[in-house]
Amino acid sequence: MTDVIDLLAGLSSEGPLDAVRHRRSQARENAQRSFVALLEPADDRGFSLAERYAVATFVAAMHDDDAAVQFYGDLLADEDHALQAAVLTAAAAGRSSGPVGEYREPCLAAESIPAEAYGVPDAVAPALGDRLVAALEHTHLLVFRPRESSADALRRLVAAGWDADQIVSLSQLVSFLAFQLRAVAGLRVVSGRRTTAWVAPAPVAAGRPHSTPAETELVTEHDGIRRPEAFTQDGLGWVPWLAPVERDELTPEQLEALIEPARAAMPYFRLLARDPAALEARTLTDLDIFTNTDGGLPRAARELSAATASRLNGCVFCASVHAAFATRESGRRDDVQRLLDEGVAADLGDEQWNAVAAASAALAATPPALSEVHVARLRDAGLDDAAIVDAVNGAAFFSWANRLMLSLGEPEVPARR
Repeated sequence: MTDVIDLLAGLSSEGPLDAVRHRRSQARENAQRSFVALLEPADDRGFSLAERYAVATFVAAMHDDDAAVQFYGDLLADEDHALQAAVLTAAAAGRSSGPVGEYREPCLAAESIPAEAYGVPDAVAPALGDRLVAALEHTHLLVFRPRESSADALRRLVAAGWDADQIVSLSQLVSFLAFQLRAVAGLRVVSGRRTTAWVAPAPVAAGRPHSTPAETELVTEHDGIRRPEAFTQDGLGWVPWLAPVERDELTPEQLEALIEPARAAMPYFRLLARDPAALEARTLTDLDIFTNTDGGLPRAARELSAATASRLNGCVFCASVHAAFATRESGRRDDVQRLLDEGVAADLGDEQWNAVAAASAALAATPPALSEVHVARLRDAGLDDAAIVDAVNGAAFFSWANRLMLSLGEPEVPARR
């Protein structure tokens, strides 16, 4: 089976990075399994292949990656040639840069970067249909403004005909592509290749968002919770806007997809279990990137890459978890706290950490901004290609994790015991 990340990055089985990627073989294999689960599922459960390829083509265009636009656009054209043109026109109107958006957390308000919500151009909305219009508008939110995700954003999808299982799969798809395209971009830079920018068709003005929130029992807001006010290393809870699978209703397939039985107690993983194949592949990718200590980047620096991406994207929950892990692995609580307090440009106390944070932040941007300058700095800081690819994988993976956490629920401060 063709490895799509290798294909898009232009890597060969004889090249030096093939051996580097092989050291994280579970991450490599399960990234490809994620592609299959989300883009070639045996049962699409009402989220059609044409819709999936349309979303993927749109995401690739938002990342300004010509090879990915061609790859996913060809898959879309094979399913529905007329739809391909409409998606590319919609994408041309949606090009932007991020992450941007308003913070919910009051102590972070000064860092907010206001941005208008994207609307599919009126000229192509009829060709796309209500479901896909809503999906592309939601996708644009997740790509560029993930910290503005909300329960209302899910209500807009419900109004256009998306059910809870399909919404979870859509969030997984967009978030997975955010990972995949960053892994590709990072591997290209490490191997000395360049990303060719997408040449868009003549732009058409974006419209106003077409979808409106529906009153629905599928989506729940949590008005009474205590929300965090800033980034923190303290433990946080997380509450979902869609109903997770009830613990006693998990199927054998869903239980297996959790990998770790204790996760059955966690609403986040039971929600993702609505798409068990995607959950299982994602979890195995995660574990290999962060817990496989066979060489490569020290564990603390991998957690730093995750915390940096989370800080940039505005995911207070993910940042709390992985900042705490970085502190636990390194003992450098004050340095980690500076990242949370001052942002991704903070001086973290030594050049290797500063280089990892700078590269992680550049890769987490949309479109990715990692360059040969960042890679040279990592090498000058004493990191070999295996360690650099670990940093790439860490930041890329949290471009996935952040978007899932932000788009499907919100953090809460646990009650004191």
